[in-house]
Amino acid sequence: MKNIFLLIFQNYCTGLQLSYGDVSYSFPEEMKRGSVIGNIAKDLGLQVSRLPPRKARIVLEGNRKSYCEININTGELVVADRIDREELCGSKISCILKCELVLEDPLESHRISLQIQDVNDNPPIFVKDAVKLEISESASKGSRYRINAARDADIAQNAVQNYILQKNNYFTVNVLTNSVGTKYSEVILDRELDREEQQEVTLLLTAVDGGSPQRSGTAVIQITVLDANDNAPVFSQAVYKASLPENSPLETVVVTVSANDADEGVNGKVTYEFSGISDFAKQIFSLNEYTGEIILAKNVDYEEETKIEMLIEGKDGHGLSSETKVVIDITDVNDNAPVIHINSLANPIPENVPPGTEVGIINVQDRDSESNRQVRCCIQQGAPFKLVPSIKNYYSLVTTGHLDRELVSDYNITITATDEGSPPLSSSKTVQLSVADINDNPPVFEEQSYSAYVAENNKPGSTLCSVTARDPDWRQNGTVIYSLLAGEVNGAPVSSYLSVNGDTGVIHVVRSFDYEQLRSFKVHVMARDNGSPPLSSNVTVSVFISDVNDNSPQILYPAPEGNSFMTELVPKAAHGGSLVSKVIAVDADSGQNAWLSYHIVKSTDPGLFTIGVHSGEIRTQRDISESDSMKQNLIVAVKDNGQPSLSATCSMYLLISDNLAEVPELKDISYDEKNSKLTSYLIIALVSVSTFFLTFIIIILGVRFCRRRKPRLLFDGAVAIPSACLPPNYADVEGTGTLRSTYNYDAYLTTGSRTSDFKFVTSYNDNTLPADQTLRKSPTDFAAAFGDCDDSPKVGTVVTSRLPFYTLMIPPIPL
Repeated sequence: MKNIFLLIFQNYCTGLQLSYGDVSYSFPEEMKRGSVIGNIAKDLGLQVSRLPPRKARIVLEGNRKSYCEININTGELVVADRIDREELCGSKISCILKCELVLEDPLESHRISLQIQDVNDNPPIFVKDAVKLEISESASKGSRYRINAARDADIAQNAVQNYILQKNNYFTVNVLTNSVGTKYSEVILDRELDREEQQEVTLLLTAVDGGSPQRSGTAVIQITVLDANDNAPVFSQAVYKASLPENSPLETVVVTVSANDADEGVNGKVTYEFSGISDFAKQIFSLNEYTGEIILAKNVDYEEETKIEMLIEGKDGHGLSSETKVVIDITDVNDNAPVIHINSLANPIPENVPPGTEVGIINVQDRDSESNRQVRCCIQQGAPFKLVPSIKNYYSLVTTGHLDRELVSDYNITITATDEGSPPLSSSKTVQLSVADINDNPPVFEEQSYSAYVAENNKPGSTLCSVTARDPDWRQNGTVIYSLLAGEVNGAPVSSYLSVNGDTGVIHVVRSFDYEQLRSFKVHVMARDNGSPPLSSNVTVSVFISDVNDNSPQILYPAPEGNSFMTELVPKAAHGGSLVSKVIAVDADSGQNAWLSYHIVKSTDPGLFTIGVHSGEIRTQRDISESDSMKQNLIVAVKDNGQPSLSATCSMYLLISDNLAEVPELKDISYDEKNSKLTSYLIIALVSVSTFFLTFIIIILGVRFCRRRKPRLLFDGAVAIPSACLPPNYADVEGTGTLRSTYNYDAYLTTGSRTSDFKFVTSYNDNTLPADQTLRKSPTDFAAAFGDCDDSPKVGTVVTSRLPFYTLMIPPIPL
C-alpha cells in the first residue's frame, strides 16, 4: 500500500513544472484600469488558448491588493487597480512590485517584476503656508535667510527644481541644494531695511517642479523688521540614524537631535520642529520642540513601513534655522500569524471523482520577514483529503479516497498554518465543500414618494433632490440605473424641466421656474437594475415651487405719470382726519412678498397730510387753514414686505379750493383762435350741466333740512375710483368700496361756498366719459399751478378730480 502511494506521488511530481525565468515590465504610475502592461503569454512563450483551462492568474507578494491581472483571452497583463508610486514606495528611487503568474494542471509559476515609473502627479507643498522671519533693520545688504524646502512626493526631475520670488523692493531669491540632495531657497537682502519706513514685508515664494506639465506650490514669507542674529543653529550630525523594533511601547524616545547656536540669549536658544515629514510619519512620531527628542506617539508596524525619513529644523529666537535628516529603520518581530488563502476550490465535488484528484489550491502567506515567515501547513485527520506541498507557499488539496454523498454529504476541512518564529504563531481556516444569484428582486425606493422644494428664479443645473433605490441582488443584478419617465408638464416634456443622474439618482433642474406661472408639478422616476431580464420600479416626485420677491408693487391709482396728470380738489373747510384720496396698488407676488405698505416720502407741507400705512388712504392731519398753500404735491412710495423689499412711487397733486372757479389756472385758460369753437362748446356744456344738477341738489338738501336730519359729514365718503383703472381679476379688499364696478361722482355743499355747488349721481358704464378724456390742457397751463413739483406733466396729460368733494366730468364736445 505504501509503494502505491509513493508511485502516485512520483507521477504527480513528474507533471509538476517549476518556475521559469523572470520577466520584467516598466510602466508609469497612475495608468487607467484596463491599460495593457505587456503580453505576458507571448513573453513567456505560453499558449493563450491554454490559459483559461489552466486557471491562469496573477498573485502579488506580500498579500497586497491586486494591482494587475491577466486577460486570459489575450494573454495580456493589464492594470486592475490604481497604482500610486508614492503610496507604494514613497521617496525611493526604484519602485518595484513583485508578483507571480500561477497556472494549474500542471501547477506552474513565473516571477514577474513590475518597475513603476514616476509621473508628475504631485505639486510641491510647503510644510507651512506662512513663513515668519524677523530681520533686524541693521542687517547688511546681501544677508541670506534660509527658507524651508518645499516637499514634492515625486522624484528626480518631477521633484522641486526651482524657486521663484515675487518681485519686491527688498529681496531676491537664491536656489541651493543641501547635503541630502533637496533643493531649498534663500532670500537675499538686496536693499537695506528701514523699520521706520516699513515694519513688515510680505513676500510670495513659489516652488516649481520639473515635470510636464509643470506643477507649483506657494508660501507667504512674512518678515518683521526688528531694531539685530548672525549665527544659525548647527546640528551635531548631518544625518541621524536610529533603529526601532515594531510594537515598541508608546512614549519611547527614538532619537534626540541637537543643534548649537553661537549666539547668546534669545538668539542662541534653539527650538525644533518638523520641516519635512509625511502625513503617515507625523501621526506616529512627536517632537519635543525644546529638547529635540523624537518620541513614539503611535504603534509602528514593520509590515506597513520599514524605513521612515524626516527633516528636522532647528530655529533660533529670531528666525535663523538649519536642517538635519533623521532616518529610522523599523525592525521586524514575529507579530503576524500566517494567513491562509483559498486560491482555487472545486465546489461541489462530484462523488465519483477518483482518489488523487486536485480539488483546490491553498496559498499561505506571512507578513513577517526571514524565519518569522517560514510556514508549515497541515489538515486534521479523518477526512479523505490531504495537502501536497507545491512550489513556494502553495499547497494542493487532493482527495485520498472515494467520496460517497449518501454517507457524508458535507465536509468541513480545517487547515492549520504555523510559522517558525519565536514564539511561533498559527492560524486556521475551515473550508466547506457546496452556490449563484438570479435576478429576482426589483429595485425598491427608500421612500414611497418624494417631495422637493425649490425657490423660483432658481439657477438651471442646480440640484433639486436625490432619490435612492436599493436592490438586494448581487453584482450587475443589483446595479441600479435611474431615469425619468416620459410625461408632460404644462404641455412641455418633463425632460425640459428636470434631469436625473442615472448613476446617483440626483435630480437637477433644467430651467428656471416662475412661481407666478407654475407652483407645483409631479414627475415619475424609474429605477431599473442591470439584470437579464431587467426589473424596475417607479416613484413619484412632487416638486413645489416657492415664491420669492421678484415683482415690484404696481400702482393702479393714481395713473402712472407720463400718461395723465391727476389732480384732486380739497375743500378749504376740510377738518383733520378727513379722507382726501386713496392710493391703490397690487403686487403679483404672494404671501408676505405681497403685503404692501404706503409712505409719504415728500410733500409740499409735511404736516398737512398723512397716509394709512396699510390702507393707502390719504387724510388730513389737521384742519386746513387760510395760510396753507393752494397747490399741494405728495410723492407716495409703496413698498412690499419681501426681502429685499421692492417699491414703486407715484405723485398726487392736490388743489385746496371750495370750487373750480377759485382755481386761477382753470378760470383763466386762454386758447388760440383755432380752438375758440371748442371752448364755446365746453362752456355751454359746463353751464348746462351745472345748472341742472345745482337745482337737483338744492331740492335734496331742502328735503333733508325739513326732516331735521344731521348733515352728512363732509369727508367720510369713499373715494370713487373707476374700475377702468384696475387690471382684470383684482378686487377691493378694504371694504371701502373703492374698487366697485360702478362708482359715484359726488359733490357736497360746504359752508362759505362762493360758487354753485352740486351733487351728480350716475353709474359708471361704457357710455361714461373715460378718465383720460375729462379735460385736456397743455403743460404750460399747469406749470404755474405746480411749479414746486419734481415732475411736470407732458403734452396731452389729463387733469381729473377724483375726490368725494368735487368730481368734474366734462363730456367731449365734437369740433
